[in-house]
Amino acid sequence: MCVFCEIIAGNIPSKKVYEDDETLAILDISQTTKGHTLVMPKKHYDNFLEMPSDEYGKLMEKTQSVAKKLMKNLEAKGCNILINTNEIAGQSVMHTHVHIIPRYDVSDTIKFIFTENESDLDKVLQQISQD
Repeated sequence: MCVFCEIIAGNIPSKKVYEDDETLAILDISQTTKGHTLVMPKKHYDNFLEMPSDEYGKLMEKTQSVAKKLMKNLEAKGCNILINTNEIAGQSVMHTHVHIIPRYDVSDTIKFIFTENESDLDKVLQQISQD
C-alpha cells in the first residue's frame, strides 16, 4: 500500500485541511511555503493520466475550493497549482495528488524557471498531431 493510501486509511497521521468521501487534502510535511497542501483522491491512481476524466474533474473542483480557502485564510497573494506526473517530473509518491503552494512574496522559497529551447514548432506540432 502506498504512503498516501496509508494516510487515507488512517494508519499514518496527517494534518487534514479538507476531507469528504472521495477526497483528502493534507498539509505537506515539507512545507515549501506556509500552507503547502496536497489534495488527493481517496481511490488510488498512480498519476492523473490514469484517472477517469469525471473523477479528475471532481479532484480539481476540490482543489480549487481548498486553494480559495488557503488564499483567503493565509492571506496569500497567489498560489501555484502543480501536478507532477512520474518520477522524471518530480513525482515522489505514485498516488495522484495536486500541490497547492501558497505564494506570499517574491522571496518565497520556491522558484520556477522556464528557459527557451530551439525546438522546431512545426515539427513538434506534427509529432503531437499523430494518431
